[in-house]
Amino acid sequence: MSIFVKHRAFLRSPYFMLILMAIAMQLSFASWQNFLNNFAHDKAAFTGADMGLLQSIREIPGFLAFTAVFVLLLLREQTFALISLAVLGLGVAVTGYFPTLTGLLITTFIMSVGFHYYETMNQSLQLQWLPKETAPRQLGVILAVGSFGQLIVFGLIIWLYQWAKLPYTALFAIFGGLTLALVAFMVFWFPQFKEEVPQIKKIVLRKRYWLYYALTFMSGARRQIFVVFAAWMMVEKFGFEVHEVSILFLINVAFNMYFAPKIGAAIIRFGERTALTIEYIGLILVFTAYAFVNDPILGASLYVIDHFFFALAIALKTYFQKIADPRDMAPTASVAFTINHIAAVVIPVVFGLIWITNPAAVFLAGAGFAFISLLLARLIPRHPMEGHETVLGKKAVAEA
Repeated sequence: MSIFVKHRAFLRSPYFMLILMAIAMQLSFASWQNFLNNFAHDKAAFTGADMGLLQSIREIPGFLAFTAVFVLLLLREQTFALISLAVLGLGVAVTGYFPTLTGLLITTFIMSVGFHYYETMNQSLQLQWLPKETAPRQLGVILAVGSFGQLIVFGLIIWLYQWAKLPYTALFAIFGGLTLALVAFMVFWFPQFKEEVPQIKKIVLRKRYWLYYALTFMSGARRQIFVVFAAWMMVEKFGFEVHEVSILFLINVAFNMYFAPKIGAAIIRFGERTALTIEYIGLILVFTAYAFVNDPILGASLYVIDHFFFALAIALKTYFQKIADPRDMAPTASVAFTINHIAAVVIPVVFGLIWITNPAAVFLAGAGFAFISLLLARLIPRHPMEGHETVLGKKAVAEA
């Protein structure tokens, strides 16, 4: 009886809700990400410049994520997260019906509003609901379960596209609809969880968080090289089809499912500074290799390695959790997303133009972003906490 009670308590816990939200997000976003390049190439005749414009439009809601804190004057974070997931699912569900540049810009913007507001609320809820002592490991589990959701998505894509021969309209509608169905379940299944620490309902910028802001900004710049141009290279340069891209993603998520919990445990043991140092050194090497790769197998291998390093970004979240005032989680999550997307709004469209004449320069710039991130990561103390945010602080001299 006690086992049943404990099991039921877990299934209605905040931690399990975070897990289900991760799956719901991947059902829509992973499928959209998988289909987008081929859909844009095959049905809308996109060029690299068009794709750069689309990705810049996609990042505008991320740039405006600071407005989330004002929405929290009207809605609880849990409610806002679920509404955002529903908007994401809706945007993806209708994408296939608009195979033009204008249509894709509009549906992408709708999808992106849901995605970025969800991610803002999700980061805040993770840092509030998960204990500091176990957060890296639990975040690793959530990432692994989200990867399992991706595994289901990509497996279904291979079957539905390659064997069932479904059109893009049906494919987008199916996966967007699955997200909407899971959101409806969560609305009725989970109670409204109590807010343990009331969040500040205004924009918060604190001087002592400067290193976190800088690392977040560089993360946004660096991420665009992977999300936009590494993925586009697989389709434009190497001619990968939908099912081949899906196989790549399947390999990526298999890595995440296995390694993400281990990465979370390693962060607990070795600390955020070491984890981020490994990530950025790895990305410098990968981006430099992207610039010169001509073999599709090597290119695909680099893409998988690139994706693996992004799991180490858990360390950036837990670094902030350790140094932050608990009341700052929601407002800082919204501000951080805006900072993350300052570069993200500009880079895709500008680098899309560079891509037309010199694709290698795009990836070498990515290596430069990773190098700057590495220098910043070395300023994280071995044991960060409130009042001890960087090695430049008074308490850090002996520890650095």
